[in-house]
Amino acid sequence: MSFAATIQGVPLARAFTTSSLSKPRSAQSARRAPLIVRAKDPAAPDKAEVKGEVVDFAKELPGISQPFPNIFDPLNFLDSAGSSNNPIRDVRRWRESELTHGRVCMLAALGFIVQEQLIDSNIRPFPFVKGPAINHFQQVESQGAVFWVPLLLAIGIAESYRVAVGWNDPTSSQFYSLRDDYEPGNLGFDPLGLLPDDPQEKYEMQTKEINNGRLAMIAVAGFVAQELRDGQPIFNSLGGRVLGTVEKTN
Repeated sequence: MSFAATIQGVPLARAFTTSSLSKPRSAQSARRAPLIVRAKDPAAPDKAEVKGEVVDFAKELPGISQPFPNIFDPLNFLDSAGSSNNPIRDVRRWRESELTHGRVCMLAALGFIVQEQLIDSNIRPFPFVKGPAINHFQQVESQGAVFWVPLLLAIGIAESYRVAVGWNDPTSSQFYSLRDDYEPGNLGFDPLGLLPDDPQEKYEMQTKEINNGRLAMIAVAGFVAQELRDGQPIFNSLGGRVLGTVEKTN
C-alpha cells in the first residue's frame, strides 16, 4: 500500500522544518493546504481472466446436461462470483447449497405425494389429518401432538453433522466457506452403496441427482402454489383439471 502526502506541493519531509515551525500558528494554518492521503487498493484481478477461471471450474462440476450442453446461468451468478475475492470458493458454496436444497425438496415432494395418498387409507398415522399437505402440520399441532420439537431436533443433528464434515471452523479466517478437501454434497453417507467408484459413472450419477433435485425444487414450489390457490390435495386438483379438460374437449 502506498501513501502520497503533500502540503502546497511541498514534500511532507520538508514541510516540517525549523523555519516553518517558528512561524505563528495562524499564518501556517492560512497558508497550509489540506493534507491529501491516497491509499492505493491492492491490484484487482483481471475480470476477464477471473470469469474464465470460474466458468472453467463450473464446467467441471456435475449437472451440465441436455438440453443445455453448456452452462445454464440466466441470472449471471458466475459474473457476481467473478467479482469476489475468491470466486471458486463462492461457486463451491453455491453448489453445496443447491445440492442441499435439492435433496430436501426431493424428500418434500415425496412427502406431499405419500401423505396425501394415505389420507383415505387405513394405515394413516394421523386419522384426523385431511386435505392438502400444506395444512397437515397445523392439524397435527391442533391436536396437541408434539411434532415440531423432534422435527427441529432431527434437522439440527443433520445440519450439525453437515457443517462438521464440510465447513471450516467458524473461528478461523475461512469462516463461511467449505473445507478445501471437501467435495460439495459428499457427506460420506451412502448406506445403499449407490455411488460408483468409476469417475465417469460417478459423474453421471451426481448429474442425475442434481438434476432431479432441481426438478424437485420447481415441483415443490408448484405444489405449494397450487394447493394455496385451490385448497385441494395436489392430485385431486390435477385430476379435476385433466377431467375438466377432457369433458370440455368432448
